[in-house]
Amino acid sequence: MQNVLIIGLGKVGSLVATLLNKQFSVKGLDKRRPTKSLPFEIIEGDVTDEAFIETTLADFDAVVSCMPYNLNLPIANAAYKLGIHYFDLTEDVPTTAAIRQMAETHRGVMAPQCGLAPGLIGIVGADLAKRFDKLRDIELRVGALPCYPNGLLGYSFTWSPAGVINEYINDAEVIHNGERKMVSSLDGIEVINIEGQEFEAFSTSGGLGTMCETYLGKVDTLNYKTIRYPGHAKLMRFLLYELILKNNRQQIEEILTSAKPPVKEDVVYVYAVVEGWQTDGLAREEFYRAFHPRLIDGQHWRAISWTTAASIAAVVEMVAAGALPQQGFIKQEEIPFEAFLATENGAFFRGNN
Repeated sequence: MQNVLIIGLGKVGSLVATLLNKQFSVKGLDKRRPTKSLPFEIIEGDVTDEAFIETTLADFDAVVSCMPYNLNLPIANAAYKLGIHYFDLTEDVPTTAAIRQMAETHRGVMAPQCGLAPGLIGIVGADLAKRFDKLRDIELRVGALPCYPNGLLGYSFTWSPAGVINEYINDAEVIHNGERKMVSSLDGIEVINIEGQEFEAFSTSGGLGTMCETYLGKVDTLNYKTIRYPGHAKLMRFLLYELILKNNRQQIEEILTSAKPPVKEDVVYVYAVVEGWQTDGLAREEFYRAFHPRLIDGQHWRAISWTTAASIAAVVEMVAAGALPQQGFIKQEEIPFEAFLATENGAFFRGNN
C-alpha cells in the first residue's frame, strides 16, 4: 500500500491527509479546494458522481473517506469494485452493515468506524477486557466538548452536525442482563464526575461498532454513552421530539450549526471501565484520558480533529505494515492496543495531552 486518497478535506480529513503524507504518497479530494495550503496534491470533484469516484480511485491502493456517514457507501462501492483498501469514520449502523457485506468477498480490507467512537474506545475497551478470566461489565464513555461552554446546551459542533444528530436519533445497541437489545438514544442518563467537574452521559447509537456481536454471551452488561455537560440531553430531546425536528434533519442541522459554531479550545474525554474476575477474584480495570488541542507541524488542531485523525491514520499504518489482516472486514475491538500505540500516529495517544 503506497498510494492513498483522502476524500473530504474538512476539519479532520485535511489532518488525516497531512499525517499520512509523511509515510505514503497521498492526494486529497474535495468538491472545493481548501482555503489553507496543504502539503499534497488536491483533486477537485464531486463525491456524489459515482463514475468520477470510480475512475479516480483506480490510481490508488487505498481510500480513506472522511465524509459524513450518508456519503460513504458510493465510495465503499467503488473501492469494492477496484479491490482496494477502504477506511472510514462512520458511526452509522446501516452503512457499516452494508460495508461488512461487501467485505465478505472483497480483495482488500474494509475498515469502517475508525474514529473515536466507534474506533479508539472499542480498541481500549477490548484491551482492558483481555486482562480478565471472566467478564461481567464493559462500560465505554467518550465526550468531545468545548473547554469553556456557554449557553444551556453547553456544546459546539466541532464534529459533523449530521453525524451528531444521527447518533441522537437512531437507537443504540447494548447488552443488558446478558441479552443483546436496542435502547433509545438520549436515554439512560447518568452522572459522571471527572476531576471534580460534573457531567452527564447518555446512550447514543453506533458507539460500540460490532462489540455487541463480539461479546454476546461473555458479559452481563455492555454499553456506550456520550459525555456532555449537564442538561444537554433534556434540551436535545425537546428539540428533536417535542418540536419534532427529528423529521427534518437538514433543518435541525442548520439551526444547530448556526447557533453553536466550532470553538478552538475543546477537550476529548475517553473513559472505559471493565469489571470481571481475575486470579484474585472480582476486579475493576479503568482507562481515562483527557486530550486537548495540540500543535502538529506548527499548526493548531482541535482535540476532536487530531484524536479522530490520528485514530484512523494509525489503523491505515497497521494495515500497510501487515500488522492487521490484508483482506475482509476489520473489527475495531480486534486491533491490539499496544500495536496501535506503537504506530507513528498512535503514539499521539500515549499519556495525557
